[in-house]
Amino acid sequence: MSKTGEFTTKVHGYLDVVKSDETPLSAKLLLVAAVAYFLWPFDLIPDFIPVIGYLDDLIIVPLLIWLAFRQIEAERKRRLAEQRLRETQGFKIPDHCQHLKND
Repeated sequence: MSKTGEFTTKVHGYLDVVKSDETPLSAKLLLVAAVAYFLWPFDLIPDFIPVIGYLDDLIIVPLLIWLAFRQIEAERKRRLAEQRLRETQGFKIPDHCQHLKND
């Protein structure tokens, strides 16, 4: 696959994550900001400045994506814990196992 095709696939993947109902709003905003910043013709540091001009692209975009997926993972863990709690609600520890609960 060409670099352009690989890039397009990743952008579409991020947009699919944004469309998901399970994705927290903050993560959606971070992903949209990352894609928009990368595609936006203006940068915080102009690209014509040697080396430094590309550093903002190499740092800001991956940082936004990392933060978004970190929030998605935290939300996923929260939902799993909530589901586990619902599934075990009403479960009584047998009397002969009570001593294990306090260990």
